[in-house]
Amino acid sequence: MLHSVVGRLKSHCTNLPLQIYTFARWKRPLCTVAVEKSNKEVYLEQLNGEYKGIVVVNLNRPSKKNALGKVLLSDLNDAISQLEYSSPKAVQVALVRSCVDNVFCAGADLKERAQMSDEETLPFVRYLRSTFTRLEAVPMPTIAVVDGFALGGGTELALACDLRVAGKQAVLGLPETTLAILPGAGGTQRLPRLVGIGKAKELVYTGARLNAEEARKIGLVERIAQGEETAFSCALSLAKDMLKTGPVALRLAKQAIRNGSQVDILRGLEFEDASYARVIPTKDRREALSAFAEKRKPQFRGE
Repeated sequence: MLHSVVGRLKSHCTNLPLQIYTFARWKRPLCTVAVEKSNKEVYLEQLNGEYKGIVVVNLNRPSKKNALGKVLLSDLNDAISQLEYSSPKAVQVALVRSCVDNVFCAGADLKERAQMSDEETLPFVRYLRSTFTRLEAVPMPTIAVVDGFALGGGTELALACDLRVAGKQAVLGLPETTLAILPGAGGTQRLPRLVGIGKAKELVYTGARLNAEEARKIGLVERIAQGEETAFSCALSLAKDMLKTGPVALRLAKQAIRNGSQVDILRGLEFEDASYARVIPTKDRREALSAFAEKRKPQFRGE
């Protein structure tokens, strides 16, 4: 059932002008506009104007520096569900960013974890891991906006995104072994696939912390904010470039790369072939061919 409501877009995260928007809430919403004074620890914010098609996943637990507690994970799963049901045109790119100054995500909520019994700990870690796996699998490209500290689970959250953009003060690392545990939310698997087995072993075995430039040199982050640029504005620029692409093709390209990179190249080429077969009958492909012939910019509709 469709309910029309009026909400006020909260601007403290994006530094965009405060405006009033009318938006619709569905039983399974494609995406939402964050309302002012959200009490959620994770909420979605849909950008408009030249950034229409970009959705921001806001981490909003300032009292605990976005530590990964039960409520934050529940809210993150709710946000992921909305991304999973989004249409290609409505959400072309998703940014994961912090609303807390100088921190992306501080990792596990160790105070909450200390209250768990041994029997409760493993199911919770599995829940955390499965949440990040769901995030990794959302259909649109995702960009982690790493501004400040991203340690332990914070780095693992960034690793679950397709791309990582760092602020100049970013600090990343997997220090779990210094706490007599090991990365349990995908870090031992995603990090070596990204930076190589040897470097991943070095980082996990020592618990070393990396600054933004060190992270870029090993391929842990793709871009660093330059000059007066912030990590968020740098990520927005990258996301805006993706808005020029065909929305369906963008999602299928992600699917082909994600699935194919986990298997041998012959099997990977089969994934590529399957994805290509799905773009052939799209209206957007026909529009691109017509636009090329007519020497104009294509108008993609995500169909």
